[in-house]
Amino acid sequence: MASEINTVVFDIGNVLVGWDPRHLYRKVFSDEAEMERFLAEVCTIEWHLAHDLGVSFEENAARLKEVHPTHGELIDFWRTRYAEMIPGRIPGTVDLLHALADNGVTLHGLTNMPVPVFDYLREAYPELQCFETTVVSGAEGVIKPDLRIFELLIERGGFAPAQALFIDDSHANITAAAGLGFETHHFKDANALGEDLLRRKLIP
Repeated sequence: MASEINTVVFDIGNVLVGWDPRHLYRKVFSDEAEMERFLAEVCTIEWHLAHDLGVSFEENAARLKEVHPTHGELIDFWRTRYAEMIPGRIPGTVDLLHALADNGVTLHGLTNMPVPVFDYLREAYPELQCFETTVVSGAEGVIKPDLRIFELLIERGGFAPAQALFIDDSHANITAAAGLGFETHHFKDANALGEDLLRRKLIP
């Protein structure tokens, strides 16, 4: 390959596989505004980050139910119906993943995700098994954009950041990776990613 980059690191959620709690809670709430209030005030993304840090759902939910005792069933859906938050693959990205692998590019994963969710996704979406190394925040107790989780991946993957492209849908995570010397791609859709990979001569 003509490119100096020989390694690509993928985020998973909303890059390879979709995730949004609205896919579940739209089935539960008949009123969109009421659903949005619930997600803004009860099961918030800030609350969910504890799961990504490795806190069990049971422990995290128990705390939330103390504050919102009338929402217990809705809170429990976050665990019992979690798969309904996952609509499927992001269109086109898996094809690019396979094209990179076929072109001899080393692939790694770096994701903010609870371990049970990652285990489920790895079985449901076999392309996630293409990664030589995957660092999962829930197993490490640290989440992106904390530099420590990037450093764990660099150490375990045995690569130089300057020879790696990091792909993520979060601007904060992209900024953190760039600060460590990674080349970066702020993911919006597979078409733009494919154009970037072609420009970098990472896929034919």
